[in-house]
Amino acid sequence: MIAVVGAGLMGAATAWELARRGIEVTLIEAYGIGHRNGSSHGTSRIFRRAYADPLYVELTGRAGECWRELEADSGTALLRTTGGLDLGAGRDPEGLARLLADAGVPHELLAPEAATERWPYLRFDGPVLFHPEAGVVDADAAVAACVRRAAALGADVRTNTRVSAIDVRNGAWVRTDDGAELEADAVVVAAGPWLPELADTIGMPLGLPPLRVTQQQVFHFRQRDPGDSWPILVAKDDLQIFGLPSGGDGGAAPAVKVAQHDDGTPTTAGTRDRVVNPASRAAVSAWVRERLPGLDPVPVAEDSCLYTTTPDEDFIVDRTGPIVVVSPCSGHGAKFAPLIGRMAADLALGQAGPYPRFALRRAETAS
Repeated sequence: MIAVVGAGLMGAATAWELARRGIEVTLIEAYGIGHRNGSSHGTSRIFRRAYADPLYVELTGRAGECWRELEADSGTALLRTTGGLDLGAGRDPEGLARLLADAGVPHELLAPEAATERWPYLRFDGPVLFHPEAGVVDADAAVAACVRRAAALGADVRTNTRVSAIDVRNGAWVRTDDGAELEADAVVVAAGPWLPELADTIGMPLGLPPLRVTQQQVFHFRQRDPGDSWPILVAKDDLQIFGLPSGGDGGAAPAVKVAQHDDGTPTTAGTRDRVVNPASRAAVSAWVRERLPGLDPVPVAEDSCLYTTTPDEDFIVDRTGPIVVVSPCSGHGAKFAPLIGRMAADLALGQAGPYPRFALRRAETAS
């Protein structure tokens, strides 16, 4: 039996992957499915191919295939293609275009005038990269689909059940706060921002690199013209900004989610205050007013979420003893969820790995 701790995007995807291989799996979640206490809630996450790193460009291609497999298996639409834009001197559209060309990923490099003609509700002042394979993932629907299918395939799903200890002295034993004790062949820990706290309950050192948990703010802005088709966008100059269609999170009328990728507030999963930083609201609203004239610059909705970031911003997908650690994903992992679930399942079953870039002990400061 494989135990999976945490039913966010990564844990739910891992449970689904194991269950569809016919593996006995128990999925344990401290809250209800789809809760808002971690990093996996909401209707809009970016899927994109444009990375300044060939490894991630390659992985996004594999992840896209995995999303389509999950959609087919669950009968649920999860990834909506919108196309994507990269802009700003700090984003280096020309360099990204060269990387996508090397990988055979369809793309166009546009002058600002050409981009403005195509998207008149955005304002451009430099070259713009467009790649048509980008889109939006519905995180809430993805978690629900993975858990639903895992359960239908025989997984034991335990919600509102908190892990109190993981003992590895004689095999792997997972103890929960309701008094249950489960023996597992391996334990996949997919706790996201809760990992630093959960690590203290595991009876062996994991060798985690330093992890930084931050509370991020996201804002939703109403489209002035509901008929406009908005792409996802990633921009980097003075601020690191991302934007994408909001889905249900922005309300009934079409809206666009815009947020800073940087400038989060350090916190922990257990002590976050959920209070939106007014300075972030002001900065993002000002950016929208200047760069996105197709949006009303007054937010119609706002929320907070958690990033759990490694020093190099690479993921953690690794195994030590009977423990597989999957995520943290440094604020850019949602697009890879079904692929990371596959990688974690392989590690738990001893069928693949290791993945050097995602190793636990890759940093000299590991503890």
